[in-house]
Amino acid sequence: MQDILSLIPQAPPFVMVDRLLQADETTARTSFRIVEENVFVENGFFKEPGLLENIAQTAAAGAGFKAQQENKPVATGFIGAIKNFEVFDLPVINDEIVTEVVIKNQVFNVTIIEGKIWLNENIIASCEMKLFIGGRNN
Repeated sequence: MQDILSLIPQAPPFVMVDRLLQADETTARTSFRIVEENVFVENGFFKEPGLLENIAQTAAAGAGFKAQQENKPVATGFIGAIKNFEVFDLPVINDEIVTEVVIKNQVFNVTIIEGKIWLNENIIASCEMKLFIGGRNN
């Protein structure tokens, strides 16, 4: 698929997704390889704030893909609330995680998503997130 940076408002070194694997009206899936230089890597582990940002950026990539399909600019947004965040394992350097977000509800500029992160066949983190979509990137 196309360059991930064209789909999300974030820029290096704060990019926590590598590739958009799938996007449709309600679901987005991304992959991300953990590298030693990542700002959220500590003692070889990709830490919890990185997992949360990965989920949020997966949602952003899906929304960005949809916006591009509609010839609209990619919107910026921010995390408004996190609910039921569970971490079962932390990925390490060179691991590739796959993240899926599903839109549960969307009203005006507020989107509620459910996010899950897999490492191989195991879910390593999940949460519900409230995202507020704000201005546009130019």
